[in-house]
Amino acid sequence: MIKTKLIEKIGYGFGDMSSSTFWKIFSYYLPFFYSNIFGLSLIDAGVLVLVTRIWDAVSDPMMGIISDRTNTKWGKYRPYLLWVAPFFSICGILLFTTPDWDYGAKLIWAYITYIMMMTVYTGINVPYGAMLGVMTDDPNEKTVFSSFRMFFAYGGSFLALFLWEPLTNMFGGYNTPGGWFWGMVVIAAACFVMFILCFMLTKEHLKTISTVSVGNDFKSLLSNKPWWLLIGAALCSNLFNTVRGATVAYFFADIIGPDVHMSFFGLAFLFYAGLFLGIGEVSNMVGVALCVPIAGKLGKKTTFIVVNAALLVLSIAFFFVPCTPSGFWTMLILQVVISVFTGIMSPLIWSMYADVSDYAELKYMTASTGLIFSSASMAQKFGGAIGGAAVLWLLSGFGYVTDADQIAAGVVQPESALMVLRWLMSFIPAAVAALAIVVVWFYPLTTTRVNEINNELKKVRAIE
Repeated sequence: MIKTKLIEKIGYGFGDMSSSTFWKIFSYYLPFFYSNIFGLSLIDAGVLVLVTRIWDAVSDPMMGIISDRTNTKWGKYRPYLLWVAPFFSICGILLFTTPDWDYGAKLIWAYITYIMMMTVYTGINVPYGAMLGVMTDDPNEKTVFSSFRMFFAYGGSFLALFLWEPLTNMFGGYNTPGGWFWGMVVIAAACFVMFILCFMLTKEHLKTISTVSVGNDFKSLLSNKPWWLLIGAALCSNLFNTVRGATVAYFFADIIGPDVHMSFFGLAFLFYAGLFLGIGEVSNMVGVALCVPIAGKLGKKTTFIVVNAALLVLSIAFFFVPCTPSGFWTMLILQVVISVFTGIMSPLIWSMYADVSDYAELKYMTASTGLIFSSASMAQKFGGAIGGAAVLWLLSGFGYVTDADQIAAGVVQPESALMVLRWLMSFIPAAVAALAIVVVWFYPLTTTRVNEINNELKKVRAIE
């Protein structure tokens, strides 16, 4: 089996450090940006998020097919890191640009820039994810690569989320379009550098060749039972994260309050959304570090079930925490523990996709790694689309007030809106975790079966 260098794992981590930094800001702050900064209604913002994310999800398999059939001196998937990185950063900046136009023109601008951003995100992230399938043939090594990936991803996300509000305040204010624009300029420049580092430090060791038509690739994918089950499980995982994450900015604005301070050994600090989310990202990193030893002992399938059972219980507990000084500490502790478990989930799922890719290669005799990993990205985006839109529509349906003039005049949110915010942080994510357990219960690729598949593939693969 191929043994890779530490620098390759670090380089691979830089890739998701970049894309995840953007993704977390999109998932957690973009709904708030559209409704409270850009000036869209909750209904229009919800439709925008859903439509653009669905296009993004549908485009993923297209990019998977293209990258599967790319052949360069740098490999199949790696060159896209170099080719797409500049457009990735530019589109991110345009996405957070607020033109001084009338409502209809701004809505069109929002659609154009969001679709552009999601298209280039697909163009770089699908090939990046597929690289995991050709960097090593060792299933345990794939879990290590996936753990490096997620560790770096959460590290970048922590910095972006923790610094986002101070960054926007530095450039004009958290509630101003200019603050969001210049904050994204800084983030976009850093992400460009990280993608280039990922390209420079990694290498594709396995040469896989797709020997069947595109139609047969799709046909084999649609008859792949483990793929269907993992798609459902991954969609639930991303839905869980998106619902909670997209709710946090609203939850802090209207339930916690804008000027709540906490004390730690005599030091007072502001309890704000970026702190809550940033601490979650650090806790995710702890979970990533725990993934390899836990999955190695329990197996990937059992680990998935145990983690979601814990998320179910912890999410329900969050509902009963009061908004008091001791309650705020309890919320923070629950956020830490929940995030440790979601941190375990992330590399676990990507590693399971690599196993599904190997299963498909052996069963159908086609190397459709890009197509399979594009489906992982597709599930992520469908989860984000459904979760982000659902948050906005539920808030609208329960009477949430977004009009800046009404808020400035002291209009308070109705009790129905405050209640749905609490449900979005508790019972709704708990129900999603329960569904994930049911789906993965039928997943057939156990540790024993995965080892058998890899032993068979050694006989037919070419290795550099």
